[in-house]
Amino acid sequence: MVNKLICRIVATLALLWGFSAQAAESDLALEITQGIDEPTPVAVVPFSWSGGSALPEDIAQIVSADLARTGLFSLMDRKNMLSLPTERGQVFFRDWRVSKTEFLVIGRQMPAENGQMKVEFELYDVLKEQQILAERVSGNRDNMRGIAHYIADMIYEKLTGIRGAFSTRIVYVTAQRFGEGKVRYRLKLADADGARPMTIREQSEPIMSPAWSRDGSKLAYVSFETSKPRIYIQHLATGKRERLPSFRGLNGAPAWSPDGTKLALVLSKDGNPEIYIQDLTSPRLVRVTHHYGIDTEPSWSPDGQSLIFTSDRGGQPQIYRIHLPTRQLERVTFEGNYNSRGRLTQDGRFLTMVHRGDDNVFHIAVQDLKTGRLDILTDTYLDESPTIAPNGSIILYATQKGVQGVLGGVTLDGNVRFILPSASGDVREPAWSPYLQ
Repeated sequence: MVNKLICRIVATLALLWGFSAQAAESDLALEITQGIDEPTPVAVVPFSWSGGSALPEDIAQIVSADLARTGLFSLMDRKNMLSLPTERGQVFFRDWRVSKTEFLVIGRQMPAENGQMKVEFELYDVLKEQQILAERVSGNRDNMRGIAHYIADMIYEKLTGIRGAFSTRIVYVTAQRFGEGKVRYRLKLADADGARPMTIREQSEPIMSPAWSRDGSKLAYVSFETSKPRIYIQHLATGKRERLPSFRGLNGAPAWSPDGTKLALVLSKDGNPEIYIQDLTSPRLVRVTHHYGIDTEPSWSPDGQSLIFTSDRGGQPQIYRIHLPTRQLERVTFEGNYNSRGRLTQDGRFLTMVHRGDDNVFHIAVQDLKTGRLDILTDTYLDESPTIAPNGSIILYATQKGVQGVLGGVTLDGNVRFILPSASGDVREPAWSPYLQ
């Protein structure tokens, strides 16, 4: 079962990697700006390797970095480890208790058939001196980073009870200025930690609003390459690109339905920006909203029965929800003088948004739809474009660091914050993938 899962991940990533030879190690550098007060101490010991030539990646180091990025764990520096066990018989729990380690990860790597490799890892509760997780995974040697993310997912889920999302991917748009008034826009795809970025679209006209299909196989986005905003769908496995039927005026803000058969989008073909649903299996186009205000930024509820969208029909931008079978409309946000870009967690309980309160500063906020409570999560400025990890643990968003556009991250409870500055210009419009199958 595990081997099949790894093979699917490897196959998916191999297809994705076919896009560009411009892939670099990373152009987003992680900086954790706030963590929890008492993170859980974990040690990930370097894994042994029984093969010949040196390995291209350090799996234990990647696992450590993944866990550290959550802010929930403090990872022991290797130079402080009293020993480097790789087998159960080499573990002296007393030494790890002395160093206040609560959980210990050890592992072994070995060659396998057809150029693949096997990785065995074990997770121990140091205080109880008990093994609480042990698995053997296999995969392509060229995808050791993917194997490491998978192992981090397993450990994270064991320690928190929440499915890990380290094996997922993100897309974002960079704008790199050169010469006088010249800009290169790139649509990029990277690991969730910003590693292994690759360019999947590059042009001199803006690219906006990338959105993943729920199966992770396609992206929809808006391109101005014809000087007008048009919606394109790009198939990640093949690179095939197709343009949706376009209309006079605005064509923007695509959002995939949960079953992948429809796109909600914004058109102004009738004079005013309204929400429509385009059936991707037929020419059927259905208008959803009818109001003289501006209706935009649609997103689907997890069950596909309603749309969340931004509208200024009440005088200021606020978030509304329309139930599709009945067309019943309700206003969702009331606190603050500006709320936009609403996105729901996969359980449908929490609504993330761009929020502006009395201080007139744009922050990322989350509203508990069960209790109505709204919490401001960020202390950065000009925050926009929130996107949620598929496990609902982290919100990624675009913000400013000095004069540069960067990506920021914050946990849903606001306790952990980080930024991902880019070495390749301004970064905007992040979109977090679903779980890759």
